Amino acid sequence: MAVTASILYNLVECPQRVALDAFGDPARRDEVSAFVRLLWERGTLFEQQTVANLKIPFIDLSDVNELDRERLTLDAMINGEPLIYGGCIRAGDLLGKPDLLRKEVGGYVPGDIKSGRATEGGDKDHGGRPKRHYAVQLGLYVDVLERLNLSAGRRAFVLDIQGDEIEYDFCGPSRLWGDYEKALADARSILAKQVVPMPSYASVCKLCHWHTFCLAELTEADDLTLIPLLRRSDRDTMRERIATISAFSDISPPEFIRGKKTAFASIGADRFRMLHARSVMLKSSSPKPYLRLPIKLDVFSLELFFDIEVDPLRGICYLHGFVERRNGDNNSERFQGFFAEEATRAAERNAFAAALDYLDSRAGAGIYYYSKYERTIYRKLQQKYPDICSPEYVEKIFDPQRAVDLYGDVVLKATEWPTRDHSIKSLAKFLGFAWRDTHPSGAASIEWYDRWCRGRDPLIRQRILDYNEDDCRATRVLLDGIRALRVATSY
Repeated sequence: MAVTASILYNLVECPQRVALDAFGDPARRDEVSAFVRLLWERGTLFEQQTVANLKIPFIDLSDVNELDRERLTLDAMINGEPLIYGGCIRAGDLLGKPDLLRKEVGGYVPGDIKSGRATEGGDKDHGGRPKRHYAVQLGLYVDVLERLNLSAGRRAFVLDIQGDEIEYDFCGPSRLWGDYEKALADARSILAKQVVPMPSYASVCKLCHWHTFCLAELTEADDLTLIPLLRRSDRDTMRERIATISAFSDISPPEFIRGKKTAFASIGADRFRMLHARSVMLKSSSPKPYLRLPIKLDVFSLELFFDIEVDPLRGICYLHGFVERRNGDNNSERFQGFFAEEATRAAERNAFAAALDYLDSRAGAGIYYYSKYERTIYRKLQQKYPDICSPEYVEKIFDPQRAVDLYGDVVLKATEWPTRDHSIKSLAKFLGFAWRDTHPSGAASIEWYDRWCRGRDPLIRQRILDYNEDDCRATRVLLDGIRALRVATSY
């Protein structure tokens, strides 16, 4: 079986995905979500737009059948074509379909067109680091070209959503080539059935077509990764001595702790105690959430529960939602949403300005939100529309004296919950809250907004607003639930 760039991409996210795609029963797959289909569509559209704007002539092989495409790509490189789009290259068990092959001194350099950023992390002073799942794809193309004696060197490039060309240097200090070689070796072992990878539970699972299948396997196996924030690498380190959540809940932590360290590399003593406490809670017959340490949550006569919706593919914040409550009375709740009716800068700007006017009129209110995402997006919106407000004004909105990130400042720091993760969906559902929509998620909302922009269906618009309102109300449910928690005497 050939090793492809897409196999290596999937392997970086989840080795189990590679095995299941190759050998799993297709009937056990979930239906591909509308959001994932939207990602595919957006990626294809961006690729077409990028190719249409290329400044130099190119040979287009994208519509040629695969067998002929491989032959024609090789012919084009031998003939020294300056740029090849949609080619196909093969060497041994490696099969690559780079978006672009560009002639440079000594041979060809492969490139991919990505509808996301080419790097991750970074800031205004530093461009960030290459994405590993992009690097392993590009590494395969470079490897094939080397084996064909047609490579211009161990480098590749990405044309990204921001219009930038970013070089991936496989000879530099970033160890990209080593990452590629390891991914290739792992993929070969899986495809040869020499290694059978284990599933693990992580945030990326929710969009995977094997989600239901894997979750059932993990639950039956009582897998350690069902403990919140216990990673695949932690499980793999622990499993020879502690194989299941039940086994973890039965151990005595001091037997594994040595000062600030434990018997398991990369797992410190404090984190080990915390993970053990979570295992005990998950195995309890009547689990109850609790506080690890006391917290202080000020009381405000007016409370605002705040959530935004962002389409990262279009680069637009399309909804600012608020549920306001007065004097702790749930019957007083009222939802206010500021919606970008179109996916344009003008509509985004107007929605942002309206949300700021709303916040300005409620300057004494307490504000509650879930994760630093809202603050991050507001900082970006201020930079995008500096005529609306100053950076200081945004910081004033999120002043910790009145604004509380329930996720980062409370849930993670001070609470424990008998759930598989700490998403607002999991915690609010545990507390009895139910979303009106049958498939509520931020990813689904992005797909709905895409449909709204295309068809202007008022029912779709209302679905987006209802989902956002429910997210805001869920934040209120969580706040009230946290206020009711008691500090555990031991955990």
